[in-house]
Amino acid sequence: MPYGQPYGDTPPHQRPDALGPQTPYPPHPPHPNYPHQQPPQGWGPHPAPGYGPHAPALRPGIIPLRPLGLGDILDGTIKLIRSNPKAVLGLSAVAALLAAVPLAIGQVFVLNSMSGMLSDPSSVSTAESELTTIYGVAGQYIGSIISYAIQFVVVTLLTGVLTRILGRAVFGGNITAGEAWQLVKGRVPALFGVVGLMAVIMLVPLIVFVGLIVALAANASSSDAGWIALVSILFVIVYLAYYLYFRTRFALASPAVVLEGRGPLDAMRRSWHLVSGDFWRCFGILLLTSLLVGLVASILTVPFTLAGTMFGMFGAGSAATTVVSAVLITIGATLGSMFTYPFEAGVSGLLYADRRMRSEAFDLVLQTAAVEQQRQGWVHASADELWHPSNSAGS
Repeated sequence: MPYGQPYGDTPPHQRPDALGPQTPYPPHPPHPNYPHQQPPQGWGPHPAPGYGPHAPALRPGIIPLRPLGLGDILDGTIKLIRSNPKAVLGLSAVAALLAAVPLAIGQVFVLNSMSGMLSDPSSVSTAESELTTIYGVAGQYIGSIISYAIQFVVVTLLTGVLTRILGRAVFGGNITAGEAWQLVKGRVPALFGVVGLMAVIMLVPLIVFVGLIVALAANASSSDAGWIALVSILFVIVYLAYYLYFRTRFALASPAVVLEGRGPLDAMRRSWHLVSGDFWRCFGILLLTSLLVGLVASILTVPFTLAGTMFGMFGAGSAATTVVSAVLITIGATLGSMFTYPFEAGVSGLLYADRRMRSEAFDLVLQTAAVEQQRQGWVHASADELWHPSNSAGS
């Protein structure tokens, strides 16, 4: 029947109601996962090879075993902390506390020296004021030096232990702080070697420049102060770029020491090689991590530091006020560092894993090992040996 032809002109045997009244078929219920009815499986056009949905990456532990994005690295670091909080946060708290105590004591010396001048400035002579200021500043600098020396030791050890915990957590395995220390203690000299070489690289240009500025300032006239200040500002800008460049280049040296068993120089060469393929991405991730942890650490630290400062400056200078001030400042510094240390170590370790997966097809090695471990039903300690570079797919 042509389209639009009226039924009155159609022969009776060709009309729709020639077979009697028709019962319409009931509609098929919609698929529960789709808003509209879908064709049966196997019907309809098929996607071209390579354009269909990909199977999700295997994820036995804190990260998917594929090249990582920024979100994967940050999420994996948080999962590292949550998966083993006793070992990660406990060790970080101890390290942060050891470094915070001398710094807090030094600040309390300064605050106590200022409390007398604030309460009654007229009663303090010029000589007493200068002597008090010298004692306060000396106490602060001594406390800072001791704190930095402790940080040099405990943060280096903590980074090694946390990296070993991370190496097992990638496969979904847990390891205690004691077990991690037994695996790391043989790598401690190499870790200190890396940190010491990094300190030399960072501090030597700074020390040389400060010495030159001091020598020039001692022999310069008042009219030369302007260009000395300009040179100092330019040096700060250049040194900041220098610091960030080498910090990024050698950011993966500590994981290479712990997970690959390399020496200090070899680990730094290894880090340089891994970063070379993707310097700007590594730089951006590390810089963003520093900004994030700095912001969170400030939020945790500032309230306690302000409270301790108020107690120290406006208190009566009694022993109780001194103790309360020192405790508050210590708590603030500990909370901030307790978050900063494991987060930076976790990001560095996962960035190291990402660079190996991208440049050495290391994700294939990890996936093969994870499948075998899932078949066995547990994560064997031999998983630690997979991080050796000889196990890379390209080797």
